[in-house]
Amino acid sequence: MLMSTLIDKRQNSSLDPSLMGAGRLTALASQSRGRGAKLNISGRFEALSRSLFDDGWAGLEDLPPFRTQVFEESPKTIITRNESPDISFDRSINPYRGCEHGCSYCYARPAHAFMGLSPGLDFESKLFAKTNAPELLRAELLAKSYSPRTIALGANTDGYQPIERERRITRRILEVLAEFNHPVGIVTKSALVTRDIDILAPMAAKGLVKVALSVTTLDHKLSRAMEPRAATPMKRLEAIEKLSAAGIPAVVMVAPIIPAVNDSEIEAILKAAYAAGAREAGYVMLRLPLEVRDVFKDWLEAALPDRAARVMSLVKSVRDGKEYDSTFGRRQTGTGPYAWAIGRRFELACQRLGFNRSRLKLSVDHFKRPPQPGEQLTLFETAGG
Repeated sequence: MLMSTLIDKRQNSSLDPSLMGAGRLTALASQSRGRGAKLNISGRFEALSRSLFDDGWAGLEDLPPFRTQVFEESPKTIITRNESPDISFDRSINPYRGCEHGCSYCYARPAHAFMGLSPGLDFESKLFAKTNAPELLRAELLAKSYSPRTIALGANTDGYQPIERERRITRRILEVLAEFNHPVGIVTKSALVTRDIDILAPMAAKGLVKVALSVTTLDHKLSRAMEPRAATPMKRLEAIEKLSAAGIPAVVMVAPIIPAVNDSEIEAILKAAYAAGAREAGYVMLRLPLEVRDVFKDWLEAALPDRAARVMSLVKSVRDGKEYDSTFGRRQTGTGPYAWAIGRRFELACQRLGFNRSRLKLSVDHFKRPPQPGEQLTLFETAGG
């Protein structure tokens, strides 16, 4: 029989950590097959921590697999602002909460805790679609107080994750941005972005768009383990090629760089991306904020047990002995000799291949608010009067 244990985290903080949700198995292998996370730890805002275990009465076969559920939500605003000094944009749009790609290292996982859900399996199986996003965007861009600057699309969760195929929220957002001639920078792991070349190519001709493809590895097996429902590495390189051929500036992001996992591939990834047509490149060191730490460490011990200790030792070496350092200016690249060596290798490879000789700055000069019903009549009446 399958049993469930509830632990009051507020009153039992002195209990054995193995009972408190950090690093323990809270989902079974049969449930999480094909997913990135193997944990479904309770969010940090929850009063109770739930743990499943088998009492020996053979009830495990009755446990259903985690299936993707999509909930619709209607937020009141869609453009999110930030003032982070180490980020190149001050506004972003995320059409979805959660991400089905299931990347074990995803820094966005902790956001699901605000929904009362787990940053583990819930993050990749319980998704929220912002169905009114295009209409909200139109209203916000029409505001006379709005001043255009590049919007980042997919900065938190991927706008081209699998559910976009039928939901098409990202495409509808791009249609609004194209109508207003508004600049947008897209970050994705999905080859689905090529579906929207018909919108992106005319925008690119006006200097309104660039697309960054995250390529973490060229190893198909490793990619399938780390990011099980994302496009394969070859599909991402093909997407770069198609975008470049259509005149759409393509950027390759070697992100995240995970010490002793994919850091040996930096030069190979850059070489492949340059051959595909990318001319700008960037990288980000692995980040493990909040609950991401436990999800990633559990995945690491299961997928790469022979080097798990080595990986975490190196992770700490670039974070001043900690598993994560959120300090602005250091969280993206890390510090210390190992981080310095990664940075120099990346720079030298980019220089040798020809990356980043110029960086496209997207234009705001073409921004315009389309005439709305009644506005033209008002203008004519004013001119005639």
